[in-house]
Amino acid sequence: MNIATLKSLNSARAARRAAVVVTDLATGRTQTLLEGEPLPSEWEAAISGALRSGRPTLATLGERSLFINVHLPPPRIVVIGAVHISQVLGQFAPVAGFDLSIIDPRTAFATEERFRGTELIAEWPEDVLTARPLDRYTALTALTHDPKIDDHPLRAALEAGCFYVGALGSRKTHAARVERLRQAGVAAEDIGRIRAPIGLDIGAASPAEIAIAILAEIIAALRKRELGWGGEAP
Repeated sequence: MNIATLKSLNSARAARRAAVVVTDLATGRTQTLLEGEPLPSEWEAAISGALRSGRPTLATLGERSLFINVHLPPPRIVVIGAVHISQVLGQFAPVAGFDLSIIDPRTAFATEERFRGTELIAEWPEDVLTARPLDRYTALTALTHDPKIDDHPLRAALEAGCFYVGALGSRKTHAARVERLRQAGVAAEDIGRIRAPIGLDIGAASPAEIAIAILAEIIAALRKRELGWGGEAP
């Protein structure tokens, strides 16, 4: 890997942007594409597939054989609420390849004894997310049922374009949440991105089953997400 490519990748990593390195196997020439840049139209399908899977791939385009290597920011899950479901997510998410943080200002719930081995931040979400902003490679789950805790991070997640935004609660609870967000000026289209009721519909009943349903829905959203790349290159 040449110095210019390495610098581009390091810059993308620091900014939590995706990058793709395309190598022509016949000539050895490489081209680095950064998230937000236009894609050559003939490469779009192959690169899009690699970006969604997160895995390198070989592609044959006409008479050219290309090796496509993708460099994605580590996906992460930010959980709002130190509840029973969060305890299970804290165990399962790292197994599935996600970094996970739990934020809850309620110190009676946010205790090290309940969340050993999981990053736990006993502060208000608005304070945490100012210092550690959300991004397109973050999933946010709001699990407290408390508007004073959940609503701000939900708005922040929608503004940041998080690939997944989910909120716990019944349809009645979510209807009230929708009205609060609407009155706060959040567009209806953005509110419609919130997954509620949260998690895949697998008939989950226990906290462990609900956590599994949420994690499965997050994985599906990651693999099927809208890619943040520009239009076709001329």
